[in-house]
Amino acid sequence: MHERWLIERHQEHYYKLAKKLDYRSRASFKLMQIDDRFSIFKEGDSVVDLGASPGGWLQVAKERVGENGTVIGVDLRPIRRLDGVTTILGDITEDNTMIKLQELFGGKADVILSDMAPNIGGHYSTDHARSIDLCHYALNVCDRMLKKRGKLVMKVFMGDMIQDLKKEVEKRFQSVRIHSPDASRPTSSEVYIIAKGFYADKTIKLRAMEHEDKIKEFTVKGDLV
Repeated sequence: MHERWLIERHQEHYYKLAKKLDYRSRASFKLMQIDDRFSIFKEGDSVVDLGASPGGWLQVAKERVGENGTVIGVDLRPIRRLDGVTTILGDITEDNTMIKLQELFGGKADVILSDMAPNIGGHYSTDHARSIDLCHYALNVCDRMLKKRGKLVMKVFMGDMIQDLKKEVEKRFQSVRIHSPDASRPTSSEVYIIAKGFYADKTIKLRAMEHEDKIKEFTVKGDLV
């Protein structure tokens, strides 16, 4: 009972703090703590947030990169408007989405963020495998969208496949750490991979889908600063 009480108090603290400070998610504090420890953002950075709904990480990223920075969120679900942030309703697995991102940036990103998580089915090994798949999608975005020496922060569920994933990340980045911020639930299996120093040694050309019935319709909201 005492342990459960501590967990509930921990969850309630960040939930109430998010409400008090007008953040859209308690997850905002996870990104703040990660940045405070690992120095992810710099003034003026360009940032892509994958699976950005409802926008808690977008808020933090925009605060940290400042007025001269660019922050774009991508999600299959609509994201309520945020000042100074652009959002795309699109699929990160499609090159068309990457092309749209490059058009908006006028180039590539300094930082890729991913707080994506699968729909939880209750079978841990399946949920873990789906989480790993989402991380591979995030790595594919890095191969297409991240600048040399860029940074990646992505969520993954702990499990037997995480070390193989870490090896894949290490092929692309100079420094790779696995970290659990204080704002994560004490009982949660989620951790974050923090990767810095992108090698950018792969050249992957983006190809837009040519057939009309395959082309995704993008909804772009907000204004670039």
